Amino acid sequence: MGAPAHEAADVRRPFTWLCGFLKHELAPYPGRALTVARMVLAVTLVMILCNTFRIPFAFLGGIYALLISRESPRATLSSAGTIMLLAAAGVVYVLLSVQLVISDPLLHFVWNIGSLFLAFYALTAITNYGAFVGFAMVISISVTIWDRHMPGGENVLNTLALALVALISVAATSAVELVFRHGRPGDDIVLPVADRLAAIHNLLIGYSEGSAIDQADEDKIARLATLGTSTLRRALSRSDYSPEYRAQMSAVVALVGNLVDITAALVQLTVAPPGMDQEHLQSVADAVAGIRADLMDRRIPRPIPLSSEDQPHRMPLLREMENIAALIPQVFAGARSMDEYQATSDEMPGPTLIAADAFVNPEHARFALKGCLAASACYVIYNSIDWLGMGVPVMLTCFLTALSTIGASRQRQVLRFAGFVIGGLVIGMSSQVFVLPHVDSIAGFTVLFVFVTALASWFMTSSPRLSFFGLQLGAVFFVIHMQKFARETSLAVARDRVAGVFLGLLVMWLIFDQLWSSPSSVEMRSVSVSTLRLLAQLAREPVSSDIPSAIRRTSALRDTINRKFDSVRSLADGVLLEFGPSRHEALALRKRIRRWQPQLRALFLMRSATLKYRLQLPGFVLPEAVLASLRAYDECSAEVLEDMADRMEGKTPARRPPNSFAVLGQLQTSCNADHARLLLSEHGSTLVPLLRQVDRLTSRLANQISVGSE
Repeated sequence: MGAPAHEAADVRRPFTWLCGFLKHELAPYPGRALTVARMVLAVTLVMILCNTFRIPFAFLGGIYALLISRESPRATLSSAGTIMLLAAAGVVYVLLSVQLVISDPLLHFVWNIGSLFLAFYALTAITNYGAFVGFAMVISISVTIWDRHMPGGENVLNTLALALVALISVAATSAVELVFRHGRPGDDIVLPVADRLAAIHNLLIGYSEGSAIDQADEDKIARLATLGTSTLRRALSRSDYSPEYRAQMSAVVALVGNLVDITAALVQLTVAPPGMDQEHLQSVADAVAGIRADLMDRRIPRPIPLSSEDQPHRMPLLREMENIAALIPQVFAGARSMDEYQATSDEMPGPTLIAADAFVNPEHARFALKGCLAASACYVIYNSIDWLGMGVPVMLTCFLTALSTIGASRQRQVLRFAGFVIGGLVIGMSSQVFVLPHVDSIAGFTVLFVFVTALASWFMTSSPRLSFFGLQLGAVFFVIHMQKFARETSLAVARDRVAGVFLGLLVMWLIFDQLWSSPSSVEMRSVSVSTLRLLAQLAREPVSSDIPSAIRRTSALRDTINRKFDSVRSLADGVLLEFGPSRHEALALRKRIRRWQPQLRALFLMRSATLKYRLQLPGFVLPEAVLASLRAYDECSAEVLEDMADRMEGKTPARRPPNSFAVLGQLQTSCNADHARLLLSEHGSTLVPLLRQVDRLTSRLANQISVGSE
């Protein structure tokens, strides 16, 4: 599979690669300017309101508005009540619990540590993005408020001000969304996917007709391949869509991203298709157009017939394009049936504020422990040296750095410190010396503020590989210039704030990137292996005969698998910005895993669709003989997945997995033996075709991983 040109750059010329990377990341794309305008307007409104009414912690409101207006303003608008409820819950927690410990220094210290752990745990356990940002910010900043030797009444007012700032941020962002919502018709996920499918279709039509390819179409495919799908994946993960829709569309996004990469590779190969392949190209182009039309009309894409395996394809990658296009309708397997069942049953869990795996997945506690350790270390350091001016910037930096999901190791640290230097030293402190002395009104400050916010927002709307630089730039600037309702005349204050940011970055680097970190390629392989083992576990579910507990267990397992998929994609982004002697091998591994991931997502969704048969939900009850055959096939399929995990891990499989095709034949025989009873269920006749698709995809993946691991 091809890769964007900047990804395949010679590892001995990192500067050339970096220039190409920045050029593509900062290039305009449809909707980017409008998103930046929305972000700038929302943040500027917060700044003006907080300065006009002299509301403390205005910098917090600016950062909050910057985050939620970028991610999903529609979700913010629809869940504003939930966001405010959790921000208020954070304030109530602080005000009630701090009264129990404020008089005892040791208990107060323990309370600080416990509160920080709770704040970081909320970052991964709460599913509503805006809500967990507000909740965690309130708790983390409250630690510094109640650490000061001030009258209790003033500390209470400052704590309440945190909720007020969150309210202003949500109100400003919602107001901006109401203004812009009519100017942005359509779905924020479907339209970008449809745009990619249209670009693929145009190129395939050109190849199938043997005509010259429009240069604009080639440039668009190259730009889309470079842009990737990370922005779409982030929007999906932080949206308010149902878990089923997010899982299905995440798979669609990954598969379409693979199609874009393959199409970009065809452009680079510049191979004229033989005459016999032109018909296949036309059929793939028609399939892509049909998928696009169905998605635009909010219909489940229709199944796509594959050409016979004995029909040779001389054009490179054409067979792979056919297979990927055929997988897109399959990720919606059982979707209509599940919707009907959920409409009539209370047993299946719906969307919840707390992740289903919040109390069973150890990754949540591990992340919270690392974040708490880093923030606590900063707390001890700045108190030990009696540099209390660092407090708020340190906690805010630890919190914002933990929000970063852009890979691992060196690339994260480069972005953090680059944002710190540009936002804090170059723009923040230099503007205090050279610009602000000549500004005597809020109007003049607003001009500077809009310019810096627009710069930060433009970087933030890049892919997650670069977006944290923009967040860091804007956050440091806000911390320096939005803590006082007048021009700051002392550089000592700015020095304290910049030093606090530096300390937070340094400790987060030590804790996250040195003590508990490994290269992105190593982590990517490890997470991929873990995903395969979890898929094997899902194939064996349910292991309990208690249906309610089985449903809760499988729901938590599915949440964990979804997080693993997202983690693999983030780590794949991180591999691009890591250099060294093993870079070539790491990029090759990244290429293979990115090719396998969309197929694994499709397999995961089809496996999820078979769960209702194993759970024996109403409308999906199978005869006992058929159910026993289904369990046997699922066990066989799970062993194949574990074999794949062993091969990817570099181990020799303990034994050869059984012939899944033969076990599937036994299942079909069981269905035929009790044909009449099986067809009493409206959906029973779809079981064997669905399992055939599962078996075909599992076998294809097993072959690819076996070859790729040699």
